[in-house]
Amino acid sequence: MPVTLKRELKTDVLTEARHRIRLIFDQFERICVSFSGGKDSSVLLHLVMEEARRRDRKVALLFVDLEGQYRLTVDHVRACFRMYADHVHPFWICLPLRLRNATSNFEPRWTCWDPQARELWVRPLPPESIHDEKFFPFFQPGLEFEEFVTLFSEWYAQGKPVATFIGIRTDESFNRFRAIVSRKKQTFRGLAHTTRTGENVYNIYPIYDWKVADIWLFHHRFPALPYNRIYDCMHQAGLKPSQMRLCQPFGDDQRRGLWLFHVLEPDAWGRLLSRVAGANSGALYSRTRGNVTGSYVIAKPEGHTWKSFCDLLLASLPEKTGAHYRGKFRTFIGWWEKRGYPDGIPDEADPKLESKKTAPSYRRLCKAILRNDYWCTSLSFSPPRSAAYEKFLELARRETRHDRMQAKAKAAAGPSSRTS
Repeated sequence: MPVTLKRELKTDVLTEARHRIRLIFDQFERICVSFSGGKDSSVLLHLVMEEARRRDRKVALLFVDLEGQYRLTVDHVRACFRMYADHVHPFWICLPLRLRNATSNFEPRWTCWDPQARELWVRPLPPESIHDEKFFPFFQPGLEFEEFVTLFSEWYAQGKPVATFIGIRTDESFNRFRAIVSRKKQTFRGLAHTTRTGENVYNIYPIYDWKVADIWLFHHRFPALPYNRIYDCMHQAGLKPSQMRLCQPFGDDQRRGLWLFHVLEPDAWGRLLSRVAGANSGALYSRTRGNVTGSYVIAKPEGHTWKSFCDLLLASLPEKTGAHYRGKFRTFIGWWEKRGYPDGIPDEADPKLESKKTAPSYRRLCKAILRNDYWCTSLSFSPPRSAAYEKFLELARRETRHDRMQAKAKAAAGPSSRTS
């Protein structure tokens, strides 16, 4: 298997990022910036808008507001929208999107800006936001966040190639590194920092090789460009720069930062508690070891095997949630039975092999339940597409087939007999 090695560049990362952005502006008429208000996407936005202003062009500025945002994040996003108003097509999205809730097995999914829970919203709708569900022809209730972003890019493309700039860095996670170096993906003209995600859509990652120190050095060198002041508060709360992240607060990884809302925005904390089930316990226990969240080392009750403990945990779940986990577990066990475990999976295996996902065990099943791993990603499952997204894809396929049939019929009919 070919090994992808990192190589040193003769220039600095800022120069390289600007070069990558200029290249995309040369090749694409339609450009979008996916903006979260975080430190990485803020740097990316400033760099892209620097080029847009130089060329006097307009780009789409997409901010998907997931409701559970810090007040300082909202202030920063609003400042950036105003700062670049002359060169952007603004899209501040406040639509009901389905999101993961890793803090509770009783409510494994939640919907931001859910019209049925208006009285429980964490904060009021921003006046400049797009919140009409009929605004986008592709929108369907139940869309996931990732699905919306993909469909938005296809919609904005209007049949033309579109480049969507995204501010991810490979040193943040191994999965992000793999997304860049993958040899299986389609790219734009062989550029590794690009990924084709649709017929006309390319994701562009111009700051993929930046370190967290590069992000803050950029803000030091360009103090006139705004950054999200919530990071100052995080620093005062004792977080290291590598620990500072902005995401929807109830995700599988993001729940570890739930406690920050209690510290940084106590006024919003009460609304978060009533908004989503399990928020308080998630904030209390997500950073601890043990059975409360299934992190690291867990222990089974006295007199139980891991299999019997798994049965006990399944019996304690709501009926619908328990049935969901049982289905995933049957698939998991059946897969391993065909791959060296014909008599069933063991009660436990070498912890190192379990952590690498190379050995099955009932202990792994227990951990999946305890950590509220609803889609069982720790067992190598992938979250499915939503019914709304599948419905949209089927409609798109029908339209494509219809267009092809019309083209064939037109070709079979021969050239037109029109005369001048």
